Amino acid sequence: MKRLLVLTLFVSLAMPAWAEPPADIAESVEALRQKIGAPGVSIAIVEDGKTTLARGWGVRKLGEAAPVDAETIFQTGSTGKAMTAAALAVLVDEGKIGWDDPVIQHMPWFRMYDPWVTREITIRDLLVHRSGLGLGQGDLMFVPRTHLTRKQTVERVAYLKPKTSFRSAYAYDNILYAVAGQLIEEVTGQTWEDFIRARVLRPGGMKNATSDSEERFATPNRSWPHARLSGPLRGIGPQQTLDERDELGRNGAPAGGLALSADDMAAWLRIQLAHGALPDGKRLFSEKQAMEMWAPVTPMPITPLPDALKPAQPTQQAYALGWQVQDYRGHRIIQHGGGVFGSITRVVLIPDRQVGFAIMMNSEDSGMLLGLTYDLLDHYLDQPDYGWIQKWEDWYQSGLAGGVEFLKQSKASPAQSGPSLALARYAGRYRDPWYGDVVIGSDRKGLTIDFASTPRMAGRLDHWQYDSFVTRFDDPAIEPAYVTFALDADGEITGVTMKAVSKIADFSWDYHDLDLKPVEDKK
Repeated sequence: MKRLLVLTLFVSLAMPAWAEPPADIAESVEALRQKIGAPGVSIAIVEDGKTTLARGWGVRKLGEAAPVDAETIFQTGSTGKAMTAAALAVLVDEGKIGWDDPVIQHMPWFRMYDPWVTREITIRDLLVHRSGLGLGQGDLMFVPRTHLTRKQTVERVAYLKPKTSFRSAYAYDNILYAVAGQLIEEVTGQTWEDFIRARVLRPGGMKNATSDSEERFATPNRSWPHARLSGPLRGIGPQQTLDERDELGRNGAPAGGLALSADDMAAWLRIQLAHGALPDGKRLFSEKQAMEMWAPVTPMPITPLPDALKPAQPTQQAYALGWQVQDYRGHRIIQHGGGVFGSITRVVLIPDRQVGFAIMMNSEDSGMLLGLTYDLLDHYLDQPDYGWIQKWEDWYQSGLAGGVEFLKQSKASPAQSGPSLALARYAGRYRDPWYGDVVIGSDRKGLTIDFASTPRMAGRLDHWQYDSFVTRFDDPAIEPAYVTFALDADGEITGVTMKAVSKIADFSWDYHDLDLKPVEDKK
């Protein structure tokens, strides 16, 4: 995008320089959308308390003419974590909870794997990814969908064996935000969906936003999810429209189950930059809680970026309450990304410039999302055009190419030894304490697999090598996995482990966290 410099008569720390959105943003975004092949895009920009842009490009659903506009709602994924934190902040302001209250003070039945952690874990700990759980651990309880209720899911957290000691390391999780949502229900008597609608979305002026599935499906002006599924791995091939009702389990919605429009995002950005104040002089939450939610808590490791992207690499970053805090070109940035199947989002705040923006897409084209994000950051930080659009797209495509090459190498010449047993002997019911049952069946065509806690997560098992098989799920959107059987000296199956086939599979496919054991037949 070309840069538009706006001269101002007065510049001070109290009143940052005014900068309009890039002059050619409408044309630039549309050209990029068409080049990438993204169905729809929506952007909201707020500057100094005013909405300077709220609009859409493209279509809500491929093959249909209905356009994306400022009121089209998009699924916004993990950017909703900040709203779950805001809902808790409302309760903190009311004196009903405290950030450092033990969770069991308000939810006595809650358990972590370690009894000491059960006693010590606080509401703040639920939000900052330092519990000792591993990256995405437990996500299979709502990815790709589930039969479990939220309370059943929270009860099963007790069986998630930690990867590190409590509060010793950062590892992003979703499951403890489900716990936070259940805690809201325990304290208020309202579900997370009802409370966040009544106490955050509507008072905050987010009139189009939805917090539950049926409300979203009943909204005519909604975007549909899209993804590229026909290639060797997810992200390659033409866009396909996904079944919008085949969504992530609502048990995990407090971690990222909201849908918002550009108008809604603009209202949310204004609230954040005003530290909880509303346009009518009232408050959604206090300034004290606003500062709590932005305060860094858990240091995050910094992943090295390639030379072309080095300016985007922070020198420090940490997780706050539903937000990530980092530096960029000498400025503090408060931001968060979000992704659910078929939709991605990025929300960014530049507090010292009183600027915030959100970008939502109804596809999974991450290179485009990141390119737009950093292009807008540089615009509002008065930086010259760095070519972020192409650089991030190159990075994204390089990752996909690396994933394809990995698959080629792994499929080149698998050893043909095994299996050790006749196929029918692998059949049976296997149980993991936190996930539940996985059923291996046998028929004349071979082995089948069925994840009992997850609707329509079933398919066939093809032999890979030794006592390892690979899934061929009926639903092509489900990430394939290796399934490996362990045998004792007598040839009896003692357990089953799994791992994703693709090295770039989303971390929420936490097959590797399963520890499946045979279930004795009760006769």
